This record gives sequence, structure tokens and C-alpha cells, in this order.
Amino acid sequence: MTRSPDPMGAAALAPPPFPLSSAALLKSAADRVRTARPELAGRLDLSSARALRAARAGFRATSAAESREALAVVVVGRLDLPRWVRETCAFALALAPTARDGWRHSFTRTVYLAGNPRNLRERFAFDHIADDGSMAWAGPAPAATTATLRRLLKSFEAPHELTVQPPATVTVPGRPRSRPPVHRDLCVAAVGMTVSGALVHVNHLLAEAVLDGLIGPGDRLTLRFTPRLSGVGARFVMLRVDTDAHRPDELQAYAGLTTEV
Repeated sequence: MTRSPDPMGAAALAPPPFPLSSAALLKSAADRVRTARPELAGRLDLSSARALRAARAGFRATSAAESREALAVVVVGRLDLPRWVRETCAFALALAPTARDGWRHSFTRTVYLAGNPRNLRERFAFDHIADDGSMAWAGPAPAATTATLRRLLKSFEAPHELTVQPPATVTVPGRPRSRPPVHRDLCVAAVGMTVSGALVHVNHLLAEAVLDGLIGPGDRLTLRFTPRLSGVGARFVMLRVDTDAHRPDELQAYAGLTTEV
């Protein structure tokens, strides 16, 4: 199953200068840990990429032992990235406060499965289904809740490399609530990124931006693919940061949400 490489990733931060510095990336990754697990962050060493990897291993071991991790499951029948962005935001926005808190505590962990949601609706209760039936979401909930579904379906695999595509703008569903809608760019670093990897990285970014109030109903998001985020002439309010695939003691920005455009 395609899983989220937690817990390093999305965290709100003040717009950093470009190019993105190692310090800015480390701050983003560490702030994410502090936001999700404030009760533990003060006791952890978050001073380097290596230390963050050690913290991640500890979180995984603790969650597995205590069986209290909240897990979201996405069943993908047909993948269209702009639609997936829109529906991911809709799913996160509809969560109840307790579900939001539990998912954030588990670093918005998500599993992707291949299947046709239309053929599964009578057997499984989904919490959100795309308007065209191409994708469906369940959870977030304890892993046991979706164990049967996860045993039935195979992992959604899309190992081909992400290509730089024309920008696409989507509108987040729903009526604006506490603020006027905004327009942000959602930038994804395409070099060396597989489609499966993009789902993992962008999912964390979108989900946590919704939970932090940076994405709301009525907002417009322009999905932009770029070779690397360091080449984007923009300011970011949130980054998705994880271990550099080629340099494990360094961090890399895989996706970012800009200030209002």
C-alpha cells in the first residue's frame, strides 16, 4: 500500500527568502512535528534531518504499539490530479473536529488503494465520494476500521515520473465561511517525483493547510508543476518537506502553497 512517509512534512511558516535555505526547510519540518505532537516536541531533538528521521521512527513504533493511529484511506478508480486536489480539500473540510484532531495527531497518514468506488459502496461506508465516482475516502479512523477494505484491494501504484503539465485551477467546494475566498498557487516539484509520490506529498500539504485554515471553501488553487520549488519566484505560507531521496541527511521541499496571488 502507498503510505505517507511521516512525520516530516507540511507546516505553516513565515514566507522564506529564495532560494529555499536548509534552515527554512528544517524549520518547516520541525514546526510540523510541534503542531501535530506538541506534548512530545519539547522532549525531541529536531535540530537536523537525521534527528527528524529518528523522531519519525519513534512515532511509528509508538503508534503501532498503542494502536491509536488515525488513518485515512483513498480508493482510486480513475486519477485526475486537479479533481483529486479539489476532492481532497472537500474531504478534509467535512471532517468533524475530533476526526481532525486525531488525524493531525497521526500526521495526516493516508493509504491509497486501487479500486472502483461504485462497486464498493454497498459493502463499505465511505465518508466522501467524488462527484463522478472516480475516487472515495474513508476515515480518518483507527486502522482496524478499514482493515477489511485494505485487505480486499491492492495498493494504488503509479510509479511513472510526474511530468510538467500546464497549470490547472480548481475551486474548493463549499460556501465561504469566516473569510473571503483567496487564490493560491499549489506548486509541485516534478523532477524525480513519481505520481504516487506526488499523491503522498501533496495530500499532506492540502490536508494540513485545510486543518490550519489556509485553505477554505470557495478558495481557488492553481496547480503548477515545476522542476524544483527553488526555481519558483513566489512566497510560500506552507511547505511539504521530507528527506531528500538522494541525500538522506538533507531535506527537500516537494510541494508548497503560496501566499495569495
